[in-house]
Amino acid sequence: MNFIRTRLITVPGCAIPYPYGGKQRQVMVDLNPTELQAKGLAPLDVVNAVNAQNLILPAGSSKIGQFEYDVDLNASPPTVEAFNNFPVKVVNGAPIYVRDVAHVRDGYAPQTNIVRQDGGRAVLLTVLKAGNASTLAVVEGVRKLLPVVAATLPPSLKIQPLGDQSIFVRASINGVIREAVMAACLTGFMILVFLGSWRSTLIIAVSIPLSILTSVMALSFLHETINIMTLGGLALAVGILVDDATVTIENIERFLEEGRPMREAILEGAAQIAVPALVSTLCICIVFLPMFLLGGVARYLFVPLAEAVVFAMLASYVLSRTLVPTLAMYMLRMKSKERSRNPLVILQRAFDGDSTACAPPTWPCLACWFAGGRFSRRCFC
Repeated sequence: MNFIRTRLITVPGCAIPYPYGGKQRQVMVDLNPTELQAKGLAPLDVVNAVNAQNLILPAGSSKIGQFEYDVDLNASPPTVEAFNNFPVKVVNGAPIYVRDVAHVRDGYAPQTNIVRQDGGRAVLLTVLKAGNASTLAVVEGVRKLLPVVAATLPPSLKIQPLGDQSIFVRASINGVIREAVMAACLTGFMILVFLGSWRSTLIIAVSIPLSILTSVMALSFLHETINIMTLGGLALAVGILVDDATVTIENIERFLEEGRPMREAILEGAAQIAVPALVSTLCICIVFLPMFLLGGVARYLFVPLAEAVVFAMLASYVLSRTLVPTLAMYMLRMKSKERSRNPLVILQRAFDGDSTACAPPTWPCLACWFAGGRFSRRCFC
């Protein structure tokens, strides 16, 4: 109460309730119900008498001549025993004191809980975060301050952390990052194999963090926090964020393979899948719609998760209509049917069965090996 709690509460965003276990020292007034009833008093009369005669009033100093004296008021008794001499009420000209109906002592509040560790008495101090404070920041601040506090305590008092909720928050953040990296890598590998273009891979990889960032901004606008539920929603959405961008890029590449001009291929390819992509995105969002009809604790937990997924999916669709075609205009190149030395193009064309896939003889015939067997008759290298 006096050493650990007062030091830890200085951490920004930290809220610490009273500790569990042990007895809180305080001045106790033990009432005697029989005497109260006999003298016609109520417990409230004793409470009012103690409050009226135990005051903390501001004092000061008085300068008299060349000296300045401290002014001390007798508004509060100097000892606990003096509380027993407080008058409570005058009945028939005779004063009734606190000692007549109660006993005041230096004691402890009634103990309502006990904390044990390994069979021995202990005290549990709970550290909470206040308001919109970051769990990670509060835990980090408390852990940094614990060695400083422990140095000022008696050697017999040992401090042992029992639980750390930031572990789950860090695990959720790592999960979102891991899912994003896996989605980017797998999607990039798919684009490299089937389209043979690192530029298309880069365009799709850019849309993933932008969709997540847009969802986080929308959650912040709704006064939601980054917690386990919202991070879980983002991790759930990462796997399907690349769908809209992937379909858009693939359709643009198809028009470019047909020999269409760049601008026409982008406009036609993006417009052709606008409605189907919107329908598929809305179908995914509708799945999470019933969560908004929940109530109580379930609504408090699952609505942020649903909002994270819905906002990320809508952001992915908007980016596939705006950012992806714009990047395609500046990054993609016109397709050429001539032989290429790019191994990605060689692999992609060989996968599609194109006889012009292979490069001049100076290149290893890996594409043909993947396409039809080791140095088959389809090999033109």
